[in-house]
Amino acid sequence: MKPPAPARLDRRFFDRSVHAVAPDLIGATLLVDGVGGVVVEVEAYHHTDPASHSHGGRTERNAVMFGPPGHAYVYRSYGIHWCVNAVCEPAGEASAVLIRALAPTHGIDRMRARRGIDEERLLCAGPGRLCQALGITKTLDGAPLDAPPFVLLARESTPAIVAGPRIGITKAADKPWRYGLAGSRFLSRPFRAG
Repeated sequence: MKPPAPARLDRRFFDRSVHAVAPDLIGATLLVDGVGGVVVEVEAYHHTDPASHSHGGRTERNAVMFGPPGHAYVYRSYGIHWCVNAVCEPAGEASAVLIRALAPTHGIDRMRARRGIDEERLLCAGPGRLCQALGITKTLDGAPLDAPPFVLLARESTPAIVAGPRIGITKAADKPWRYGLAGSRFLSRPFRAG
């Protein structure tokens, strides 16, 4: 007998604290038009956090963060790379989880073509690489994460998770709000021991 398929995560999953959602996303599967893999690294950004895009208030760029939970917030980092986040908490709270890395499982040939590399470990190791591999651009800003082209599947068991400081920020850089799958070779950067 075939085991049941993993449950799909809907918008209710994101209608809670960003600090609960972020570690709960580790081990979930994220697909965009059938391309993607297992989430192995994320970062939480709370609306009270000076490193969050929403900290200074609503702008045209960050407006999706203030909307209902369970939608994609897509922005360009340093004018080069797209980054995808999952909006969390009730509308108006403006918190989100940055998806930093995936272990590729679906559509690996399409990822390789988009990224122009063969090395599987580097296809989705980092938010910019991940978006390029999955074909995520500004056109998906505001799209619901529980409707096509997105598919988000719940993890089937609770994995070992590590936490540590976030990467590439200067404000609130000491907050241990980066979460990763322990021992994964697909992380964007290893977690510091201790």
